Amino acid sequence: EAMAEAVLSRAPERAIWLGWSLGGLVASQVALAHPDRVQALVTGASSPCFSEQDGWPGIKASVLSGFQQQLSEDFQRTVERFLALQTLGTETARQDARRLKSAVLALPMPDTAVLNGGLEILKTVDLRQPLMQLSMPFLRLYGRLDGLVPRKVVPQLDGLWPASRSLVIDKAAHAPFISHPEAFCDALVELK
Repeated sequence: EAMAEAVLSRAPERAIWLGWSLGGLVASQVALAHPDRVQALVTGASSPCFSEQDGWPGIKASVLSGFQQQLSEDFQRTVERFLALQTLGTETARQDARRLKSAVLALPMPDTAVLNGGLEILKTVDLRQPLMQLSMPFLRLYGRLDGLVPRKVVPQLDGLWPASRSLVIDKAAHAPFISHPEAFCDALVELK
């Protein structure tokens, strides 16, 4: 909620909100708390509940805890490994990972505490039920090869949120806008 408010304070009065991965939770929180400011919501390679639960596919809590531990032991290497996971399995994985890594590592690195806080959000936040009340256009974009947001969530969310629209990009992983920018952007342009 604090992240959503911080971003909202710098946002246009009304906009289409797009959030990737954890950013999808932030954009979703803005849509829930301030629907008047959100023309449409788009989430990319995101889940309303990232952690695995009974009957819900997601990331095992032990994997998220492992990343938290690894961040404190070898920050740089853990961040690089995590970035490599984003493109794993795509036809252009090596090239896509380099592009993503150069974009991310060109920015100042946040404190370990900030990254651990993000992982804690991924472990604990569940917006599946609250997002049922959204009335604005809602587009969800996924990569079929995504190892962090399993494609099994798509039909479950299609059933839970029938007014939303989903698109699974066949040969994309967790960064579909990097590996398949045309398909990703075409879906955005078609958003009405």
